[in-house]
Amino acid sequence: MNARELPRNEYTRRLEGVIPGGAHTYSRGSDQFPSNAPAILARGQGAHIWDPEGNKFLDYGMSLRAVTLGYANRRVNAAAIKQIEFGNNLTRASLIELEAAELLVDLIPYADMVKFAKNGSNATTAAVKLARAFTGRDYVCVPREQPFFSFDDWFIGATEIQRGIPELMLSHTLYFDYGDEQSLQALFAQYPGQIAGVLLEPATTLVPCETKCSRELSAESGCNSCLHHSGNFLKLVQEICQHEGALFILDEMITGFRWHLQGAATYFGVTPDLATFGKGMANGFSVAAVCGRREVMDLGSITPAGLERTFLLSSTHGGEMSSLGAFVETVAIYKEENVIGHLWKYGKELRDGLISAATEAGASNIFAVSGPPVGLSYGFTDSPKASAAELRTLFAQEMVSQGILMPWLSVSFSHDEATLKRTLDAAFEALITCAKAADVGPEGILNGPTLKPVFRKYN
Repeated sequence: MNARELPRNEYTRRLEGVIPGGAHTYSRGSDQFPSNAPAILARGQGAHIWDPEGNKFLDYGMSLRAVTLGYANRRVNAAAIKQIEFGNNLTRASLIELEAAELLVDLIPYADMVKFAKNGSNATTAAVKLARAFTGRDYVCVPREQPFFSFDDWFIGATEIQRGIPELMLSHTLYFDYGDEQSLQALFAQYPGQIAGVLLEPATTLVPCETKCSRELSAESGCNSCLHHSGNFLKLVQEICQHEGALFILDEMITGFRWHLQGAATYFGVTPDLATFGKGMANGFSVAAVCGRREVMDLGSITPAGLERTFLLSSTHGGEMSSLGAFVETVAIYKEENVIGHLWKYGKELRDGLISAATEAGASNIFAVSGPPVGLSYGFTDSPKASAAELRTLFAQEMVSQGILMPWLSVSFSHDEATLKRTLDAAFEALITCAKAADVGPEGILNGPTLKPVFRKYN
C-alpha cells in the first residue's frame, strides 16, 4: 500500500464509523466509486474538485447533478453570504423568502404558489400528500424505469428495500412503464376511482417522444414546437389524469434548470397540476420546491377559515435565507448567460466524442452513451470474459487514474473546450483498457471491488 492510499482508506474507515453509509446520500458511498477514487473531498471550484492531499480532479458528478453553474460560483456565494449577514433564519418570513417565491411563481407558467423545502424527498412527498388530500384517494403511480422519488415510506416501501417500513405502507404505490400509456391505463382500470396522482420525471435517458419522433432534441427545438407534440407520452399521461380525475405531477429535480429555464414541462409542452424542483435551482445550495396550481396548493394554507387542514410542509430551515438568496442569483445568471444552451451544446459534443472514442478504442461493442445531451448516461454490456459491472468499474477506475471523476455524466456551465478535450483523450485510453478486459478478463487490471447498485436488498 503506497502512502497516497493510506489516507483514502483511513477516511473511509472514519466516515463509515460515524455516518451510516459513510455519507449523507447513498450515492456518495464507497460502494459507488472505484477503489482509487478519493474517499473524501476538501473543496471544489468550477468543474474541478480537490482531495485533502491537494490532488485535483475534473468532475462529472457535480454534487449529484446539483451544481449546474460550477462549484463556488462567486456571484452565487456572495448572494448567499449577504443573506447570512442579514440573519439567515428569522422568526417570521423574510424578504428574500417572498422574493424567491414570487420569482419562482413568475418563472414557472403553471405555478400559482410554491412551498420551499431543503431536499427533494420532502418536496415529492408533499406533492403526494396534496394529491391524496385533493382527490380523497390513496394510490400513486410511478414509472418502474425511474429508480428514485423519495426516501419516505410511500416510495421506498414499493421497492425491494422494505426493512423498517410498516406493512400498510407497502401497497399504495403502483408501477407502470414509462412510454407505455396502456400500462398506466391498466392501473386505472384495476383501481377505479382510487388513484390520487401519477408522479414521474418528464425525461431521463428515456424521452416522452422517443418512439414517435426521430427529430433530434436540442435547446433551440423544443418538443412543444414539434408536429408530433400532441402524441408525446407526457401529453398522454396528462390526458389520462384529466379523464380519471387524478393529479398529473412532474418530478423536475434533475430536468429542471437543464432542459429549459422553465423546466422540462415547458420544453415538452405540458401543464402539470404539481411539480417539484431541486438540484440545480441554487447551484448546490439546499433548496427544493413543490409548486403548482392554486386550487391544489391552497390545501396547505391556513385560510380560508373552516377549511379542513392539510399539514403540508413545515420546516424550520425551509426559508433559510442563504439558500434562497443563492436561488435568486442562480436564476439571474441563467437569464444573463446562455447556461441552458451551453449544457445542451457541451452534452452533445461529449456524447458524440465518447461514442467516437469507443469506436477508435475497439470498445463500441461493450460501451454505449444514451440519452439526450442534457440527460446523458454511459453504460457497458457483458462480454464473455467480463461483466458489465466490472467494465463500468474499470472505466471509472481508469478515468480516476487520469484525474477525472466520472461516476455519471453531469455537465455544468464551467465545463469548457479544454475539459472536453481532456475528457475525450482520457476516455479513449480508458476504453482501450476496457476492451482488453472484455477480451481477457478483468483480473490484474481491475483493482478493488465492482460498483454496486444503490437500490439493492442486501449489502
